[in-house]
Amino acid sequence: MAQKPIQATVYLGLGSNVNAEHNLKSALHALEQQFGNVELSPVYRSKAVGFSGDDFLNACCRIETDISPGQLKHWLAELENQHGRRRDLPKFADRTLDIDILLYDDLCGEFDGLVLPRDEILKYAHVLRPLADLAGDLSHPASGHSFSEHWRRFTDDTSLERVGWPLTRP
Repeated sequence: MAQKPIQATVYLGLGSNVNAEHNLKSALHALEQQFGNVELSPVYRSKAVGFSGDDFLNACCRIETDISPGQLKHWLAELENQHGRRRDLPKFADRTLDIDILLYDDLCGEFDGLVLPRDEILKYAHVLRPLADLAGDLSHPASGHSFSEHWRRFTDDTSLERVGWPLTRP
């Protein structure tokens, strides 16, 4: 009898500032098609970081998967590409769709060229706030502190606006 593959709990950061509502809804639908149930944080509007551009819509989601971090990274890059993601632009530029692996179970270190947990979690309000909303009691694998604790201590002045519409299927 074959063993069921081990499922990893993964948290993803989602963002867009180009046709953002459509692209995030479409990405959510693709994630649901691929991974089944997707648990989603509230959606926040935030200012562009590192460049002058339209506001971003940001959220975090939780999925379960049996694929490796590297395979997941590749799958997500293809999803971004399907949504018109341009890889020839500077790091800080407009994005049709940006999906980052924030946490993969409690892995710490480099896995398949991916550094986990993602350091942006503790740097940017638009990453930490939705993650704290979704998984506030979960501990950061490196610090040992909960994401709610990290959010309470967060001092960046970045203003976030909770958006009134939920991300649902397109």
